[in-house]
Amino acid sequence: MNALEQSMYQLSHVFLYPVLLLIILSLTYALFALGAFLWEAWLRQRKRYTSVLLSWQAEHGGSSDDLELFILKQLEWLRITTRSTPMLGLIATMIPMGPAMLALTESNIDGVGENLVVAFSAVILALLSASISFFILTIRRRWLLQELRQFECLSQESACAF
Repeated sequence: MNALEQSMYQLSHVFLYPVLLLIILSLTYALFALGAFLWEAWLRQRKRYTSVLLSWQAEHGGSSDDLELFILKQLEWLRITTRSTPMLGLIATMIPMGPAMLALTESNIDGVGENLVVAFSAVILALLSASISFFILTIRRRWLLQELRQFECLSQESACAF
């Protein structure tokens, strides 16, 4: 390899551990969010849930537009996790593939195996994190939009079906 190719290879390899750390943090966040989601679902089913959206509106005031911004803020990290974690998984897959290919050319099967384990483990955890986050994001968005609709109906004092 020439100097430029070697530099690019070394630079890309520097990012492996930060990307793996971000995947682990994403999975931790997704599992934490799943626990909070299940708790909220349980409270909703038992009719013990107090609307975060309506509580925020009662405390801060504001219009439907302000509540929409609040909803976006509430869902922001789920959306970021859902969209960025698969890309991190791809990065974490591709970085070890270079050393795996080099090990393959040298008939070093142990080196191929070690690198592929890292590559595929990272992408599996990243996709799991993204899947959990997407599931929560989809349902929580619907819940919050239903609460927004409830607020709009109450503020207009009209009968709404929701």
